[in-house]
Amino acid sequence: MPPETETAHSSRQRLLEAGKTLFARLGYEQTSTAAIAREAGTSESQLMRYFHGKAGLLQTIFNEGWEALNHDVQRVVVAAANAREALIGMLETVSRTFVRDPDLAHLLMFEGRRIRGADSEIQLSEGFLEFENLLRLLIQRGKKDGTFRGGVADEAIASALLGATESMTRDRLMAQRAGKRSPISDRDVRVIFTAILDGLSAGLSSGRE
Repeated sequence: MPPETETAHSSRQRLLEAGKTLFARLGYEQTSTAAIAREAGTSESQLMRYFHGKAGLLQTIFNEGWEALNHDVQRVVVAAANAREALIGMLETVSRTFVRDPDLAHLLMFEGRRIRGADSEIQLSEGFLEFENLLRLLIQRGKKDGTFRGGVADEAIASALLGATESMTRDRLMAQRAGKRSPISDRDVRVIFTAILDGLSAGLSSGRE
């Protein structure tokens, strides 16, 4: 890599890391472009050059964060024998990634769905939409292979699975930030996901529907 390209890559990466850290620590609205540039050891003009401003930086953090996560999820899904195994692996991968990178987790959960801009719409990243699409495809696959019974809406299943993932991750992050031991282990996460999927399985009696 030529020196100029290497320097540019380093500057861009430092801005991404600085933005992720400060957005997670202070919040998007409270973080200035000057603070990001200072944390990254570069200039505001470089931030504008690479990301066209603070909003573009946050969006890039979202997109690249989900891109890496979706890559890991895809590998798990491809290796799974059925939808049940794929979904457990998918949600475990998300949970582990979020615990490993708490700043990214904080941004994706707390900043990723806030209303921004004059149109007052929640602007979801392409990476998250890709993740949601994969989740729904797995749910549809699960209704065919017996992982789920047919009488439950795809949206309800997706909401339950994502809700459980976000809730457990949030509690783990809060404990981590407080310097406490996590009240939820990786084993607990798997037990909960398994219980949810078993409860939604096609084998439930019609009397419990």
